[in-house]
Formats: sequence, structure tokens, C-alpha cells
Amino acid sequence: MEIEIATIGGYEEVGRQMTAVRAGDDVVIFDMGLNLSQVLIHDNVETERMHSLDLIDMGAIPDDRVMSDLEGDVQAIVPTHGHLDHIGAISKLAHRYNAPVVATPFTIELVKQQIEGEQKFGVENDLIKMEAGETMSIGDSGQVDLEFVNVTHSIIDAINPVLHTPEGAVVYGLDKRMDHTPVIGDPIDMKRFREIGREGNGVLAYIEDCTNANKKGRTPSERVAREHLRDVLYSLEDYDGGLVATTFSSHIARVKSLVEFADDIGRQPVLLGRSMEKYSGTAERLDFIDFPTDLGMFGHRKSVDRTFKRIMNEGKGDYLPVVTGHQGEPRAMLTRMARGETPYELDDGDKVVFSARVIPEPTNEGQRYQAEKLLGMQGARIYDDIHVSGHLNQEGHYEMLNALQPQHVIPAHQDMSGYSSYVNLCEDEGYKMGRDLHVTRNGNLIQLVD
Repeated sequence: MEIEIATIGGYEEVGRQMTAVRAGDDVVIFDMGLNLSQVLIHDNVETERMHSLDLIDMGAIPDDRVMSDLEGDVQAIVPTHGHLDHIGAISKLAHRYNAPVVATPFTIELVKQQIEGEQKFGVENDLIKMEAGETMSIGDSGQVDLEFVNVTHSIIDAINPVLHTPEGAVVYGLDKRMDHTPVIGDPIDMKRFREIGREGNGVLAYIEDCTNANKKGRTPSERVAREHLRDVLYSLEDYDGGLVATTFSSHIARVKSLVEFADDIGRQPVLLGRSMEKYSGTAERLDFIDFPTDLGMFGHRKSVDRTFKRIMNEGKGDYLPVVTGHQGEPRAMLTRMARGETPYELDDGDKVVFSARVIPEPTNEGQRYQAEKLLGMQGARIYDDIHVSGHLNQEGHYEMLNALQPQHVIPAHQDMSGYSSYVNLCEDEGYKMGRDLHVTRNGNLIQLVD
């Protein structure tokens, strides 16, 4: 059976992930993501009102024209998890393909919300839920199957999809870390990865996220970030001034820890910001988490400002606002607070806890720097980097290669400079550039089996 891979997006940057795998006459698309930094550098851009061609031209979503070079029918669109760099373009591109979107329940719900907010295209693709550990048949040949393997990442309900073909498995390895003691959900299923590496014809190709391939050792568990956060917040138990926290809205495990520790130190947690309300509300509605019944979640600006007024009237020392804006996004809550655009008044000595790292990209780094400067000008003091990454460090990469023993490796989720450490790591394991290690670009085709 012919096996061909189209590297469509995410092979020259961190963002707008999209890859297609053709097995005979059947094609499966993995991810359709947004490059958020390409949106943020433009003022007042509303992607839900924009045409896909305009978004392709500005580098915000994948240029999927290479799909016309794949001889086969798309049978499924499979996002790995609910981050926007993996699902943010589904509402702009999925309507071009007569195929269902297949994903885990939390991811499907987020995709559904993306589609409902779309104002340009009537996306009518079927949405099919599939749990980690399950398998479905792809196409009519009876020879190709799609399997979801549970992984751990900085968002709940993440998987690595595996396309089983007569020539071996194609494992799409974006995004994960090896967390054996997660705060929410099951540990990464390394047992299944090892089985896949040794079943039938083994693993034909492994497509891997290279984000942390330059970092030694292993990525710590979310439990480590939780204990770091506990230490910081408990140290402020006797502080009676303003305390504000920010983290990734989609990081439900981290939000859970913030809510629990706020209560422990006698503060009322409240979640503020549109995406904070969206992700946490969705996770609670789908029973992934059980928040306290009195936890406030407010996304609409008027509701947020009313909450800020109540906090100022009742006393900042009684509350922990958990807000959006950890990357310094211009319209996020924390940035508005830093600019003095909310009723919440920052005073000298107020604490701002960043339970997130800056995404290593110039736009984010510039915006975060500006937000921190503005906070400092108002007298706020910053607690930084209370976080663990959602991506594999070097030892995790070695372990995955050993588990899967793939015939071919394709690095992804980086630019050219970001690939170098992973290329060196693979060469240490016996792979060779141009033979079985394929460093590629957006819009290319890789023929693995003729």
C-alpha cells in the first residue's frame, strides 16, 4: 500500500499544525491549527469574520493547497487536543473536506464552540467522539484503522493518534509530556506505545513535536508545578493585600490547583476572562472536574468589571482573581489591569503570580515584557515561572524512540533552528538525514512507500 505524508503546517513555526497521511486511497488529516502570533501582531483582527484565504496569506492558518496533490479521499480530520494551534483553523478549512472531525469528548466540545462562533462558513462536518484507547476503521478497504493512545499534556483529554496500515503504523506524536502522576486524568499510556512498536510491521513513521528537544533530562510532572504553586500561595497566607494569578485558560489542572489553594489560604477564587470561563465551564459541564458550587466564572467584560468593583468594595485581601493574560495578550484581563482599564486598582506591593512560561516566540515575548513593565509601574511584584512544560525534554524523546522504534522520523512543531537538537538526538540513535530522518517544510510531500 502506498503511504504518503503531506507536511502542511507547523513545520516552519510553532503553530498552525496540520499534517495529512495517505494510506492507499484513504487520507486522514491530523490537526488544523491557528498561528495565534500572526493574528496578535495585527490590531483588532477578528478571525471569525475573516475569509480563509486572507488568513492563509497572513500566515495564520495552514495553506492546504498541497492537499490537491494527494490522490485519495479524506476520511477523517483528527485534532489531537483542544489548543488553538491544533483546532483553531477547523472552522475555516474543514468545510472543504467531506469528512467527520474525530476527537476526544473535551476536544470535540471545543471544536463545536469554534464552529458555532464562525461567521464566514457554514461548517457542517459531522463531529464524532472517540475515547483514548478506542479504535475505528478508516475507509472501505478494511486495512486501515485509527487508534487513540492516551497522553498527558497541558490540557485535558489529549491523545496521540495512530494510523494502522499494512505497511506499519504512522504515529502522530504532537503534543505530550510523560506524566505518570497527572493532577487530572490518566497517565501517559507508554505500555501501549511499546506494544505498537512491536506489533505487525511495527512503526513505519513517527511525527514528533520538537519543542523542548534542546532541554536535558525529563519534563517534570504536573504534580511538581502544583507543589511549587502551593508553596508560593501558602507563603502569602498572612498577606492581606491584592493577589492576582494568571495561567493558561485551557490548563484545567493548574486552574484546579489555584482554586483549591486560594480556598486553603482563606481567599475566594474567581475566574475572569472569556477563555477562562469557556475552558473551565466546558470541563465542569463534561464532568472532567468538580469545582466548588460558589466558584464564580465571568467572561463578559461587564460581568468582569462588576466583579472587580465587588472585590475593591469588599477588600482585595479576601479574593484571588484568576485571570487571562499570562502572555501579555493586548485584550486579556491582566493586560487591561496593567493599563489601569479595570476597576481593580493595583497598589504598591500587590502580588501577581504567573503560573505559566512565555511561549518562546517574539510576539509573545514582546507582549509579556510590556505587560510586566506596566504591572511594575503600578507597584505590583511578580512571581514568575511557576510552571512545568507540556512537552517532552530530551530523555522523553529517547524513551519514545526506544518504545516505538520507528523506521522513519519526521520532526515537527518548530522552525529550522528548533529542529537541530532533535536531529542530533535522532542521529545519536542511528537515524540519518535524507535516509530515514526527514526534516521538511510546510507544503511538502514525503513518499514513504511507493
